[in-house]
Amino acid sequence: MDEFTELTQKLVQGAENLSRLRQEDIQIGVTPKEEVYREEKVVLYRFTSKVEHSLNIPILIVSALVNRPYMVDLQEGRSLVASLLKLGLDIYLIDWGYPSRADRWLTIDDYINGYINNCVDVVRDRHRLDRINLLGICQGGTFSLCYSSLYPEKVKNLITMVTPVDFHINEGLLNLWGGCTLGSQALDVDLIVDTLGNIPGDFLNLEFLMLKPFQLGFQKYIDLLEIADSEDKLLNFLRMEKWIFDSPDQSGEAYRQFMKDFYQANKLIKGQIEIGEKRVDLGNIRIPILNIYAQQDHLVPPASSLALEKYVTSEDYTVSSFPVGHIGMYVSSKVQRDLPSTIVDWLKVRI
Repeated sequence: MDEFTELTQKLVQGAENLSRLRQEDIQIGVTPKEEVYREEKVVLYRFTSKVEHSLNIPILIVSALVNRPYMVDLQEGRSLVASLLKLGLDIYLIDWGYPSRADRWLTIDDYINGYINNCVDVVRDRHRLDRINLLGICQGGTFSLCYSSLYPEKVKNLITMVTPVDFHINEGLLNLWGGCTLGSQALDVDLIVDTLGNIPGDFLNLEFLMLKPFQLGFQKYIDLLEIADSEDKLLNFLRMEKWIFDSPDQSGEAYRQFMKDFYQANKLIKGQIEIGEKRVDLGNIRIPILNIYAQQDHLVPPASSLALEKYVTSEDYTVSSFPVGHIGMYVSSKVQRDLPSTIVDWLKVRI
């Protein structure tokens, strides 16, 4: 009876909290920023800092196409961007926007040789630098590796975070579902793209939910009962839900190439990726690299990220890990405390 009474009280308080909350209360992407460049739907932002920049080389954040980039700036107290700014970094970020049917034919060539290269050039020109720093996150890290291979003269230091490199690691469920480690085409990518054109964000969300259907589809909502009576915790939950389900559609052709060439054929580590008329060779990457991975990552298995060391030729290669999952790299209090200083301390000796 005591447990039932306590649960009822939480439900009542939770209902009251929900009734008071408005859409505008669920704010994400809290750090002030200014638009410095726009190309079609892609926007390049520079974050506004309240402290003097202690490092004279800015850093450009390249995120994945599948989610909105404000996960690195989730809220006050849980913002990688805000923490890096406080430590003196000058930060730019690429926002990929929301592709429409007009973007159906965008390719990885368009993203890397087009958008990323143009954004890098804007930052270089603004600061009168030959080379800048890159921070690539998840798929954005894979793109950053490709870019660094193709344009080594434009990148000073490279940081990869929860980045897939070897796509045939026999651990990740996404690898198995994509037909990568089974020696078969478990996922008919051509049929999907030819049928749908752009890949709907809802389809991609379902793809990720299927990796842990009970935990991600049911358990977290059951656990919500335990925190619903706390307005702060409830807001944190809703911010995460807002980010998770704010998934842009994917350009059909870019999705086709990424799934077939990277996931299914594992061409990145084989040196067989063709972007435009150039071949991506990870051996071309000789710049300093900081490779950050999550020890409990179910989306990007640690072994997939750690494989990078075998294929680059950099003599300055550093690995850092955190005992969290993929999302924990953004929201864990321990990561928020230690990750920013890890990045800045590493950069300071490589100016």
